[in-house]
Amino acid sequence: MSFNAAQALLTPATRDVLRRMAKADRPPFHTQTVAQARAAYEAGAGVLEIPRPALPRVEDFRIPARDGHDLAARLYAPSSEKLPVLLYFHGGGFTIGSIATHDILCRQLSQLAGCAVVSLDYRLAPTHKFPTAANDAWDALQWLSLHSGGMGLDATRLAVGGDSAGGTLAAMCAVLARDARLPLALQLLFYPGCAAHQDTPSHRQFAQGFVLDKASISWFFDLYLRSPADRDDWRFAPLNAPDVDEVAPAWMGLAECDPLVDEGLMYGDKLRAAGVTVDLEIYRGVTHEFIKMGRAIPEARQAHADAAQALREAFNFKA
Repeated sequence: MSFNAAQALLTPATRDVLRRMAKADRPPFHTQTVAQARAAYEAGAGVLEIPRPALPRVEDFRIPARDGHDLAARLYAPSSEKLPVLLYFHGGGFTIGSIATHDILCRQLSQLAGCAVVSLDYRLAPTHKFPTAANDAWDALQWLSLHSGGMGLDATRLAVGGDSAGGTLAAMCAVLARDARLPLALQLLFYPGCAAHQDTPSHRQFAQGFVLDKASISWFFDLYLRSPADRDDWRFAPLNAPDVDEVAPAWMGLAECDPLVDEGLMYGDKLRAAGVTVDLEIYRGVTHEFIKMGRAIPEARQAHADAAQALREAFNFKA
């Protein structure tokens, strides 16, 4: 499919967002230093998002990692009740992003689902290369399973979730949780990275001009991975997991016009082939990162509602 034909798939609202982005003429991430890219992502994070939901309980705390490092985390809760918990991992190619860049999204999920959300600041590349982010994510999930009861939360009802690279971490945690017999109610995956190599048709079709481009993906992964061999590690590429039998049920929200859409579909197929319940939604005419564009793109608000409904059902919980 040609670039123009791919562009024709976009909704008018998404096309307008991309037009505004092009007019702003901001330098691509891969042309900046890591510090500049992080600052640019943080500065732009809230521009297209919905108004910031107010919640009665928002608390910053720390979670210890296996090497003694304290990871920053933030708890969101819509009430003081003993609520189930979603552990959320932000996107950003393992290199950019933070609790701050995903604050509005986590607030929205907490408010709509009626559950607590814990957002984790796992350590980022290039200072912390693979598998540090993966280890941080798994350490945080294990810690929450043991300590969330002491925070007034329901440790028996846990889920993991994330977008993009954070979706990769959530999918990985679901496999490790299965192995450790740590029950999870759901894995909530917004356009997760799942493949070892970026060689699917959607990577070619949406390589440029659709928010996440080929050059930036390569830049992120070159900073994150220690060597080409890391690409084949299933903790980076969940499609390489030896088996996914009996992992937690999955809700997957994919963007049609996204380099990652094919690998998301492939991972959904892998889960289904293993007998895992999968609810997969493809949001038509939108791009990577669309869930953080709810002010401009209606599909983002629909995805928030769909994800929240999946959480409520998984937790057997009515907000």
